Amino acid sequence: MSPENGTFTPAHFGDLMAELPAGVAVITVKGDDEQPKGLVVTSLTAYTAEPPSILVSVAHSSRCYSALLAAEHFGVHVLQVGQDAMASTFASKADDKFAGLEWAWDGDVPRIAGSLAYLRCRTSKAFEHLDHTVMIGIIEEVERLEQVEPMLYLRRAFAWRVSG
Repeated sequence: MSPENGTFTPAHFGDLMAELPAGVAVITVKGDDEQPKGLVVTSLTAYTAEPPSILVSVAHSSRCYSALLAAEHFGVHVLQVGQDAMASTFASKADDKFAGLEWAWDGDVPRIAGSLAYLRCRTSKAFEHLDHTVMIGIIEEVERLEQVEPMLYLRRAFAWRVSG
């Protein structure tokens, strides 16, 4: 199959990418209405080591897209095994994704308690490509829990485990 001859469709691409394990994170930001906003992502990766930075891809259709684009800072919460309900909530179209969660403001960033890692990031660059914007964040603060396993997204399901 090749994309050029039309036989490799977006559905084929989605099926192929579903076979690639990905980490799961919740991105949080203060909205224009001063309320916390967030979305779940699997398109998060390390970008540079000096200075430490991450790269995340955000769909233009995300309800917190404009808030993320305008924000000076955002939070990255790397999820751990057992947080699949949180991942599902932040992947949903729920009006208040923070309801029932333990969270607090870290300056201008909503910070959710209990994730494997929390990274406070300063937006460095953002550039559009097709229906997504790639955002690069310089990591300003990191807090990590020890002895917990990361959540993986594989075959369109959360809560996969890494086994040794």
